[in-house]
Amino acid sequence: MGDPAGIGPEVVLKSIARIAKRPNAPEFVVIGDLDTMRNAAERIDDSPTPTPWRPGESLPSDGLAVLPMTMLSIEARRPGKPSIEGGDASFRYVEAGAKMACDGEVDALVTAPISKQWWDRAGHHFPGHSEVMAKVGRSRNWRMMFAGSELRLALVTVHVGLAKVPGLLTEKNVFDTIAILDRHMRENEGARSPRIGVLGFNPHGGENGLFGDEEIRIIAPAIRRAQKSGIDAYGPLPPDTAFVRQGDRNFGFDAAVTMYHDQGLIALKTLEFDRAVNVTIGLPFIRTSPDHGTAFDIAGRGVANPSSMISAIEYAWRAVKARDAAGRRAA
Repeated sequence: MGDPAGIGPEVVLKSIARIAKRPNAPEFVVIGDLDTMRNAAERIDDSPTPTPWRPGESLPSDGLAVLPMTMLSIEARRPGKPSIEGGDASFRYVEAGAKMACDGEVDALVTAPISKQWWDRAGHHFPGHSEVMAKVGRSRNWRMMFAGSELRLALVTVHVGLAKVPGLLTEKNVFDTIAILDRHMRENEGARSPRIGVLGFNPHGGENGLFGDEEIRIIAPAIRRAQKSGIDAYGPLPPDTAFVRQGDRNFGFDAAVTMYHDQGLIALKTLEFDRAVNVTIGLPFIRTSPDHGTAFDIAGRGVANPSSMISAIEYAWRAVKARDAAGRRAA
């Protein structure tokens, strides 16, 4: 459900209302607070009715199953007014969802936005969702991937200051990102032999060492290692033109590896801010989320755009079907 004071409950309800009408739609369970979901439903036309549900029970035929993990106070349920109680609750929802996904109780997990600041104030010192997923799934090697209709990209480094990025770029980290992305594309997107474009780090790809040597020392060796392992990776690509040539038959790629957060996210969010999806790859389960935050400033007004949440659910749904198809082929 995400933070109870944010737009999470609203975009969850709006998204499920649209997707549930489709043929062969997936079954949904919302992990969160029943009263918060009911309050949000009262503000949304054609909203499904939040109905309490417990594991082992049949899903309601005419309502939306909500696993009620909390009974929040009125203050914590107030839209646009984040609180320590709400921050703690949103952490518990994420942790419970990750455990359910890890144990196979659900096929995929889609997480609504949380506030890192209010997690921290509530005593949960994690940089974000992904680190919690990795801890529950016991995954040491995972990456953040972002997917839109035009771009797929994975990040070697994530939420760190730019001054720290060069020290975190190693041949192993770059190679691992390429390999994790390649495996994800094969297992969850049905790509038989995905082409992975790998960006450089410095302007113009370093100009043969003139502007920096990370491409020569780190990135190019990682690409060669990936190629030797059977991955169709190429680069290092000059970062300023890598995405311009994406549509070129000779230079295009199915997914890209970028060295740091803004190197990839500026392009992705410029092209498709409302459609982009955050995917944690390298986990033992499927996890996606919309690529936006809690938007406390518009919470409770009924104007939140559910497009990114819809995309997150659709991506998770496709990934489940791709894994099922791969399993049938293997059998």
